[in-house]
Amino acid sequence: MKFLGSARSSDSSMFSQLSDKLQEIFKDLRGHGKISESNIDSALRQIRLALLEADVDFQVAKNFIARVKAKALGEEVLRSITPGQQIIKIFHDELSTLLGGDAAPLNLAAPGRILIVGLNGSGKTTSAAKLARLLKKQGRLPALVACDLQRPAAIEQLATLGKQIDVPVYTPDPGEKNVQRAVAAAIDRVQTFATAEAIDGGGALSAPDIDIYDTAGRQEIDEALLAELKQLKEFLHPQEILLVVDAATGQQAVSVATHFNNTLQITGIILTKLDGDARGGAALSMREVTLCPIKFAGTGEKLDQFEAFVPQRLAGRILGMGDVVGLVERAADAVEAEDAARLERKLRTSSFDFNDFLAQFKMMRRMGSLENILGMLPGVGNVQGLSIDEKQLKRTEAIVLSMTSEERARPDILNARRRQRIARGSGTSVTEVNNLLRRFDQMRRMIRSTGKMQRMLKELQRLH
Repeated sequence: MKFLGSARSSDSSMFSQLSDKLQEIFKDLRGHGKISESNIDSALRQIRLALLEADVDFQVAKNFIARVKAKALGEEVLRSITPGQQIIKIFHDELSTLLGGDAAPLNLAAPGRILIVGLNGSGKTTSAAKLARLLKKQGRLPALVACDLQRPAAIEQLATLGKQIDVPVYTPDPGEKNVQRAVAAAIDRVQTFATAEAIDGGGALSAPDIDIYDTAGRQEIDEALLAELKQLKEFLHPQEILLVVDAATGQQAVSVATHFNNTLQITGIILTKLDGDARGGAALSMREVTLCPIKFAGTGEKLDQFEAFVPQRLAGRILGMGDVVGLVERAADAVEAEDAARLERKLRTSSFDFNDFLAQFKMMRRMGSLENILGMLPGVGNVQGLSIDEKQLKRTEAIVLSMTSEERARPDILNARRRQRIARGSGTSVTEVNNLLRRFDQMRRMIRSTGKMQRMLKELQRLH
């Protein structure tokens, strides 16, 4: 069972290149017992270059370095026992501020209207559905409103996504070309539904209380599009105007954000494709250039890969400090309370078998990319030579799935003949089957000798 590769795989984290360079610079800085102004100047020059290579806006990088330098050259820092660590803390705090300081919550006051805007291909429609799913999970009653009359496929896509997350979707009448008329009809339908629910006998709580409007986009900034959106804004008076930006488009993303903000005065940004392998500078430039908070981040294609943007956490991940809070929250979301209780009993009684092993595979997949999970562990995400071999994980899963239910429950009965059959069934070799069994046995022995896993699972149960 090979979990770790010998060479770093293609980076799944958008900031891995920047993060690696910063780790090198700070490692060198920590190596000095005393730090001089020239040490700091040299480190900051390297950091500035790393930021520019990551596609951070030139002026943003320049201002950021100036702020870090002003604080790093203070007497308190230079004379401290661990000046290198102090400078890293200053850098972390300034990076958090650059990304937006505290996370900015949504304004969900009545009438609860959220306008989703952006260019085609940025992930607008999917982000609208992801946001609806997140709000529903938080106890709100969202509805999706299709306003993209330019691209019929967008209406169908929104309707399909709405069914998947069990959220009502209001679509325009066939052939409707007037966006304002389509939106007015949707509002009328929402209000009619709410009134009917109330008359029906106190059922108003099931009427939508947040309307999310998925608007039309273009391939590039278009004055006609901006004029249409401005009219829609003036008609709706939304509490939130969220711009969806593809983080992988670098400086273009910053330019797009500036144009939309100048016309619509956006209230927040949704950054998509933060799981990509681009340089990530857009995320670091966006807040300072537009003065608008990044409110949400899309971290994958699945509807649950969407989260509130917390600047301090992203800053920690970029600097290799991990995001333990985020990891625990993701685990709590992925692990059902009864599953955690069942596994905890299994571990306590040392009866962990391949059925449980398979359940853990599924749980990890629900938590998202294993590379991303590694990146949330302090000091792990940036270890050179550390990677997840996804192909090998699939082969491991195939081996377990090729076992009978009795073999999974009683691994001790896996004799040579059974191992040969499992190898044939899974398309692997007997050596790979033997390696998995050996490592599984090591895992079981380790589980018997420690209570850490049991304590973690009890904590997850408590979080539900």
